Amino acid sequence: DCWNEDGQPVRGTKGELVCTQSFPSMPLGFWGDQDNRKFRGAYFEYYSSVELWRHGDFIEFSKHGGILVHGRSDATLNPGGVRIGTAEIYRQVEALPEVKDSIVFERQAGTETVIALALVCKEGFQLNAPYIQSLKSHIRKNLSPRHVPQDVVQVSAVPYTRSGKKLEIAVKQAVAGDAIANMTAIANPESLEEIRMAFGRLDHL
Repeated sequence: DCWNEDGQPVRGTKGELVCTQSFPSMPLGFWGDQDNRKFRGAYFEYYSSVELWRHGDFIEFSKHGGILVHGRSDATLNPGGVRIGTAEIYRQVEALPEVKDSIVFERQAGTETVIALALVCKEGFQLNAPYIQSLKSHIRKNLSPRHVPQDVVQVSAVPYTRSGKKLEIAVKQAVAGDAIANMTAIANPESLEEIRMAFGRLDHL
């Protein structure tokens, strides 16, 4: 089925691909995940009101009964076809003394999909070109060249849900100019416009 963020079936608009019943190829768990915590967290705990399989893809049911697959809805990055978890980048970036908070996502830059990073810096620190190069070198050294963001901007805040979860998908949608579902669930929606404008200025340099 296709559900919105409130756990309601939707038609004619993009939503989460969910499986409301068991299916033949459903895995039983993850290797080495003894208590099934990672497995359940990955697929069964997205909706607080019900426990069911949420696949991590956006789909849309058309009025003719067809299904459009829009791509990943979770926070996984996929530059050049290599899957990267956002947490890997956060661990490196937010350990730096100048960084207070950050959000990383994919965005379209011309014909390419690149990693983009928005930083909230400590009070009094101003992001500059030498620091950005140092930051990229730090990520390349401690992770890999594929983890390095192409675009880095400074903002005053990043968006969170009211329960304290970063909203990478909402940022990705805002920067792309797409509609954002369930804005009422965002604790600080004004941050999305600031991030959208910051990357918009980059595109016009």
